Amino acid sequence: MKATSGDARRGAIDLTRGIAATWWYTISAVIFFEAMIALLWTTTWTVASGAAWQGLLAGAVGVVWVACTVPLLLVHRSRSESDPLVAKRLVPLVLVAAASGAVLGVLTHSWLLGLLLPAHAVVLLNWSRGVRLRLVMAMTAALAAAWWVDARGGGGVLAVEGAPMLAAFCVMLPGVAVLSLWWWDVLVALDRARVAESRLAATQERLRVATDVHDLQGHHLQVIALQLELAEKLMDRGETGAALEQVRAARVSVADATQGTRDLATRFRSAPLSDELANARDLLQAAGVAAALEMPADADEAPGAVLGPVIRETTTNVLRHGGGRMARLSLARVDGAWRYEIANDRAGAAEARDGAGLEGIGRRVAEVGGRLDVRRDPDAFAVVVEVPEEVVR
Repeated sequence: MKATSGDARRGAIDLTRGIAATWWYTISAVIFFEAMIALLWTTTWTVASGAAWQGLLAGAVGVVWVACTVPLLLVHRSRSESDPLVAKRLVPLVLVAAASGAVLGVLTHSWLLGLLLPAHAVVLLNWSRGVRLRLVMAMTAALAAAWWVDARGGGGVLAVEGAPMLAAFCVMLPGVAVLSLWWWDVLVALDRARVAESRLAATQERLRVATDVHDLQGHHLQVIALQLELAEKLMDRGETGAALEQVRAARVSVADATQGTRDLATRFRSAPLSDELANARDLLQAAGVAAALEMPADADEAPGAVLGPVIRETTTNVLRHGGGRMARLSLARVDGAWRYEIANDRAGAAEARDGAGLEGIGRRVAEVGGRLDVRRDPDAFAVVVEVPEEVVR
C-alpha cells in the first residue's frame, strides 16, 4: 500500500512536468503540418507554372501565413472561454492571413488555397467548444467544395500530378488543428483535476491530524483536570498524602501527553526513504534542474531518521545555491554502510559560503558513527554521506 501511494504521487508529479512538454509537442505538430502544406504548394506550383519566381512567391506567402498562425496558436496555452474571440493585438494577424490567402488563390488559380488560409485562421480564434465544432465542420465542407471546383476547372495548381495529396491535406488542416487544441484542453482539465485532488487530500490530511491531536490532548487534559480537582478536594479535607499522589499522577499524565504528541508528530513527519529521494528528484526537476536518481529496491531499509533530514537539507542547498542545470542523487549499500551522494554542477563557490548546513549534516552523521565527505571541483560540487547499516531506521 505504501509503494502504491508513492507511485501515485510520483506519477502525479510526472504529469505536472509532462504537461508543459505536451503543449510544445502539440503546437509543434500543428506548425509542422502547416509548413508541410506550404512546402507542398510551393513545389507543386513551381512545377505547374514553370517559373521559379512564382514558386518563390508562393513560398513567401507560406512563410507569412505560418508566421501569422503561430501567435494564434500560442494564446491557446492559457485560454479561457470567457476571453474575447480574438485579442486586439491578433486582429492584424488574422487580416494578414486572409490577405495572404487572396494573394495565393490568385497566384495559383486555386479556390482551395485561397480559402484555406483565412479559414484556418478563423478556426483558431477563441470559439466556444460547440461553436468551434460546427465551424470546423462548415470550413471542412467549404474546403472540400473548393477542391471540387478546382478539380472541375482543370487548371491551376491542382492540375499537376500529386496535387490530390496537397488538396487532401488542405481539407484536413482545420480538423487536425482543432483536434490538437481539443486534446490540449483535455490535458489542462486533467491537470486542474489533479491539482484539486491534491489540495483536497492535503486538506483531509490536515483535518485528520487536527482530529488526532484533539483526541489525544482532549483525553489527557480531561484526566489531568480531574486529577487536580481531586487533589484540591483532598487538600481541603487535610488528606495531604492522597492529594500529593493525585498531583504526581497528574504529572505523569502531562508526561504521557507530551510523549504522545511527539510520537504523533514523528508519525506524520516521517516518510519512507524511497519517497524522500523521489520527492527530492521531483523537486529539483520542477525547478528546472535535470535531476537523475539511482536507488536500490530496498532503499526503505536505510536509516531514514538520519538520511531523511540529510536528503532534505542537501536538496535545499542545491535549489538555493546550486545555480546549475544538472544534479545526480544516489543511494547504495557499500561495505556495510549506506552511501548517499548528491552532486550538482557549478555549485562549489556557493556552497563554500554556506557552511552551516554542511556542519549540521556533519554533526548529525557523526552522532551515529557515519562520515561526511564534501568534494568541491571547479565545475561541480558533491556531498557524500555514509551511515552504518546497523543504525536504527
